[in-house]
Amino acid sequence: MLPSYFCDMHIHIGGTWTGKPVKITASRQMTLTKILEEASDKKGMDVIGIIDAHSPEVQDELVDLLEKGLATEQEDGGISYKDTLLILGCEVEIKEPGRGAAHFLVYLPKLQEMKQFTAWLSERCKNVQLSSQRIYTSLKELQACVHQLKGLLIPAHIFTPHKGLYGSCTDSMAEVLDPSLIYAVELGLSANTIMADRISELHDKTFLTNSDAHSLAKIGREYQAVYMQERSFEEWVKAIKRIGGRGVHVNYGLHPELGKYHQTACQGCQSLLAADASGKCPECGFQRIVRGVAARIDQLADVEAGQHPVFRPPYIEQIPLEFIPGIGPKLLDKLYRSFGTQMNVLHRVNEEELTHVVGEKIASLIVQAREGKLSVQKGGAGTYGKIIPM
Repeated sequence: MLPSYFCDMHIHIGGTWTGKPVKITASRQMTLTKILEEASDKKGMDVIGIIDAHSPEVQDELVDLLEKGLATEQEDGGISYKDTLLILGCEVEIKEPGRGAAHFLVYLPKLQEMKQFTAWLSERCKNVQLSSQRIYTSLKELQACVHQLKGLLIPAHIFTPHKGLYGSCTDSMAEVLDPSLIYAVELGLSANTIMADRISELHDKTFLTNSDAHSLAKIGREYQAVYMQERSFEEWVKAIKRIGGRGVHVNYGLHPELGKYHQTACQGCQSLLAADASGKCPECGFQRIVRGVAARIDQLADVEAGQHPVFRPPYIEQIPLEFIPGIGPKLLDKLYRSFGTQMNVLHRVNEEELTHVVGEKIASLIVQAREGKLSVQKGGAGTYGKIIPM
């Protein structure tokens, strides 16, 4: 059996090493180097995708790490830093005529290809330094560019009402792009495998569960365990395409009800209610009802729940440490000092060892979290759900 690696492939950079913004809504603590340190030293991620690697100042910081010998570019793609492999990515926004905007993730093998992509982007967007920029092109032209650079294009958080492929752009992939060049989709925080496989056109796609981290703490809140021969861009692509025994063998995701957009809700008062006939919230009268991911999948579904392709791996509804009641920054730091990384705490440390460090109550909650047994209050309209203490 091939080795298994923990991978979180959607992490944002908040700012450059000189303090300039990249992802406006992300923490300025999210610089390239700090992300690599967090992923390697605290989270225990084997592979990460930084999807703002197109930004020229981010590339400058990366070149500095390479020149100092702190990072090494791999022959088969990807960049090694300590115990983590970095795969270079970029998130872009495209709005096809007459449709809502949607986000897409571009992954490329090496810095050279990413610089070529930056040059291509700079002719099609207003500010190439920033993340998730609207680019003025078609999806099929984007697919052709990524294919030419030997990269992968993956639709991001596909069901999210805020710029997801199905959430705001289309009812069917084939209406806007070439499905044969799409090998994987990212589910987003508000959906799981059972929900997504109710849409038959997704049955040949690999499902990815990524954090979409905007702060250091959020790295690894969703991730996957992936079988690969070794860590490299080339091996990751083979895993996405499920070649030679490679592939995702477990998706570790939030309980979908913890996601910000799981339930249809009012953006004004957060009531989990449908709009009245006028489109207004019956509770507060605010005319901004946000359709939830669950309702959108119900609209699109053409397959009964529970039907999956034979290769589909299990989806484990795992609660990240930061969501667990009673675990604040100090206790989290104590766990890291005792056990090394979040992956150790969630996967490798037994309950007795946890009890010795954090006490019986918190240890029990961690074990319930890793097994998906904690009760959840639903989220919606941009507000996360919550764990309900028993």
